[in-house]
Amino acid sequence: MKYTESLKKNYEFARVYRKGKYFTSNNLTLYVLKSRDGSKRIGITVSKKAYGRSVDRNRVRRLVRESYRSFEQDMRENAEMVFVIRKNKELPAYSEIRNEMNYLLKQSGLM
Repeated sequence: MKYTESLKKNYEFARVYRKGKYFTSNNLTLYVLKSRDGSKRIGITVSKKAYGRSVDRNRVRRLVRESYRSFEQDMRENAEMVFVIRKNKELPAYSEIRNEMNYLLKQSGLM
């Protein structure tokens, strides 16, 4: 992610959850908060309850990161974003995540 920094601290995630708006789809939930310093920042969370094995959680996290990377340069606004992967019976495919991310980014007004 060339133009985007990561959210790392718990209080950063909590601020986006508390003050931001959210948008949902089948596999993803997007929380968005306008950035105070004008930078793009992203956080990705997957719960153990959603996908028990760490291999599965990391796989989904990599898929979300890669699909975000494909939309990164087309984004207009600087914001702090948190993508939460929702519980599903099986791992979603890359194309599903990419389509849902496109939908969420357009709905939130970031693209």
